[in-house]
Amino acid sequence: MHNRRRWKRVLIGAFAGCAVLADAGASAAAAAASTEQLAISTPPAGSAAWVQDHSFGRGLPDPATTTPAAAAEFFASLAPTELDRLIQDYPLVVGNYDGAPLDLRYRANKIALAQERDRARARAADHKLDSDTRALAVSRANDVEHLLAPDRQILAFDPRGRGLVTEVWGDLADAERISVVVPGSDADLGHFDQAADPLRGPAGMARALHAEQRKQAPGTRTAVIAWTGYVTPSGLGPDAVTSRLADIAAPRLQRLLAGLKETTRPDAPPSLLCHSYGSVVCGDVAPEIPRAAASPSDTSGLTDMMVFGSPGMGVQSTSELGTGVHVWATRNPSDWIANVPYLEVGGLGHGADPTAAGFGAEQISSARAAGHTGYFATGTDSLHNFAAISLGHYQDVVRPAANS
Repeated sequence: MHNRRRWKRVLIGAFAGCAVLADAGASAAAAAASTEQLAISTPPAGSAAWVQDHSFGRGLPDPATTTPAAAAEFFASLAPTELDRLIQDYPLVVGNYDGAPLDLRYRANKIALAQERDRARARAADHKLDSDTRALAVSRANDVEHLLAPDRQILAFDPRGRGLVTEVWGDLADAERISVVVPGSDADLGHFDQAADPLRGPAGMARALHAEQRKQAPGTRTAVIAWTGYVTPSGLGPDAVTSRLADIAAPRLQRLLAGLKETTRPDAPPSLLCHSYGSVVCGDVAPEIPRAAASPSDTSGLTDMMVFGSPGMGVQSTSELGTGVHVWATRNPSDWIANVPYLEVGGLGHGADPTAAGFGAEQISSARAAGHTGYFATGTDSLHNFAAISLGHYQDVVRPAANS
């Protein structure tokens, strides 16, 4: 047992060390030494009181066990006054309830965000707390305040831990095409918006994609979701080289997709854009996505899954990902992720390289993209391709040059 643990530590160090050397610099080295993250797998705060509330003359459906389809049926049965009461009493529950009406969730999350902002401000002003704690509270209040802007549509918000947030661009209820951005390491409430380098954050990625979709197809109703709905690895430490957080994230992403099926009516299944560690989450979800196509040769009902900057999807080839997805893959030459070992040993590592010829993914160009976070930059082939694929304009997809 002792030797096995020692061998695991050696492997973790090797993987993290490769990533650090690839990224180079003191910040990466510090990130590699970061601690493991506490994943969030339980229903949102307030769920226990919600389940015990019988003041409506009937039990409220348990968020831990109720399917999005059953949730949609429950919320549809309520009167407007009852809905108003629920979002006032249980904003975190309603705001995170997949299957609940979209507008109701937006309203509930405005309340939950305002409550979190006020709570953070109170902590920031509490001089019984140490200066570091107060500074963190100021940062949290500022992060939340930005999300309270009138034009922002927050589909989910969970203040626990580093904070989880999911935002929508476009009219999700009326969209013909829906895209979901699944980010990788370091995505959380504090890094959702990146003022200095917007494309490093999920919000910036989603904004760029939505703008490109509108440019390519101004007559098509589109919506993009930035889904930071799971606890991501912090830095390049042990969590980044195992699937532990992805395994816990996958059911949460499945519930999001099941909820969208109840509350939206797109012309095709939502497409998934999976960046970095997010592609490990997508690899976990893929086998559970049903094939909606009418026949094996009909690809109209397949979920387009775009993976980029990927350390692997936890499999050796697309044949392990089920029949419900069409996988597209790209990695630009300057992305340091190429230097991370593409293998899986004893639960460490994420399997084969999705851009390898034998993996089975359809390869797309990411020309003019730079580094690990440059895939959504204006003028890149990757951004063009992400929009074209998510719109279903497969004839417009740019392929890699023959010598690349």
